[in-house]
Amino acid sequence: MPITDRTAIVTGAGSTRGIGRATAHALAAAGWHLAVLDLDEAGAKESADQVAHRHGVQAFGLGCDVTDESSVKAALAYLDSAAPPAGALVNNAGITSPVPFLQVTGAEWDRIFAVNVRGAYNITRRVAAGMAGRGFGRIVFLSSVSAERGGGVFGGVAYSAAKAAQLGFARALARELGPAGVTVNAVAPGLIDTDITGGALDEEHRARLLEAIPAGRTGRVEDVADLIAYLCREESGYITGATYDVNGGSHIH
Repeated sequence: MPITDRTAIVTGAGSTRGIGRATAHALAAAGWHLAVLDLDEAGAKESADQVAHRHGVQAFGLGCDVTDESSVKAALAYLDSAAPPAGALVNNAGITSPVPFLQVTGAEWDRIFAVNVRGAYNITRRVAAGMAGRGFGRIVFLSSVSAERGGGVFGGVAYSAAKAAQLGFARALARELGPAGVTVNAVAPGLIDTDITGGALDEEHRARLLEAIPAGRTGRVEDVADLIAYLCREESGYITGATYDVNGGSHIH
């Protein structure tokens, strides 16, 4: 089955200046049909319309709360009936939290894990079976440099822990699904210019972070999206269980 007969699902791709929307465009440019899932249904539909218009592929924009199993089930049931089979899943939906650990409540901890970890579980468990059955799949987790270096950008302990959980999730799943033709990788962006980071950093904090980036600039959403599209190629089938850093050299290890 050529890649143009497959759908790529990208969660959290409704934001105008987010990695998810840039990834949707990068995948569509490579010939994938797109399913944009976002808690903001209007944003998801607007993103899908933009992708379809620009790239001439089928694109579906659906409201979906990844933390709610019934919402995920409903969205995927619709795609099963309306879209080509899923060949790629990008677990991009996520939220951050700068709250220091000694002030983190149980509710705040659960909120961060609900989206970043349980949300990824809810959708991956439903999509992966079909991929394995068809003998082809590409799954990518959006982790963070915070998972590797232990915060230090703008996410606190809860965020770093949740994003680190995604790394273990991806590696273990890669072992299980590899024999079925499904690759699973993680991408760990550093400081990327998005709607989220734009509002979370004051100029002094941003300047300090830039001093530690050998590339001398913040990342662009396209820097991350292009790598994700590469990992989703049919030709990338021997790349699995890996974590790719996209941080301008800020965490060389």
